[in-house]
Amino acid sequence: MSIAIIDYNAGNVRSVLFAMERLGQTALLSNDPDEIRRADKVIFPGVGEASSTMEYLRSHQLDQLICSLQQPVLGICLGMQLLCTHSEEGNTPCLGIIPQQVRRFSTSDPTLKIPHMGWNAIRRVKGALFSEELEDAYAYFVHSYFVEKGPYTTALCNYIQPFSAALQKDNFYATQFHPEKSGGVGEKILQNFLLL
Repeated sequence: MSIAIIDYNAGNVRSVLFAMERLGQTALLSNDPDEIRRADKVIFPGVGEASSTMEYLRSHQLDQLICSLQQPVLGICLGMQLLCTHSEEGNTPCLGIIPQQVRRFSTSDPTLKIPHMGWNAIRRVKGALFSEELEDAYAYFVHSYFVEKGPYTTALCNYIQPFSAALQKDNFYATQFHPEKSGGVGEKILQNFLLL
């Protein structure tokens, strides 16, 4: 199996490579459209800022490439948010693959810190990435922006308000949490993705 991890100067890419190694897989880190297009599975990870990342994707024609992919694609954290239509972070038009909006957390409760950082339970899991044993499992989150619950939500989390912990539309799968940093739970989700 060939696995491509999209390289777009985002943070946290190495931890995804190491997660693939732990699963016995070798992944290719690439921003070459031909290499990415040939891969059996594509991972679109991300730690960064929406507007500068979209600018990079457009300048390297990676935006068009991602939208055209037919194989299973997994967006992680910022990668998930960029699959949506628009982000409030920098008032950024995104890829528009999943027709949902990305919003910034807001609260007047001083005990609730932004960004949402740490372990939290995922609930109402469904779809190919999840099995029943992952209901109420804990995953690792780091984010200030979120996608509201909608028709493409495949897992929920609650912090300040309920939000989408995972999304799926057609061959595009996405998690707001970091499976590569979520221990055995994350490894199971990554394995499920590789089995698609």
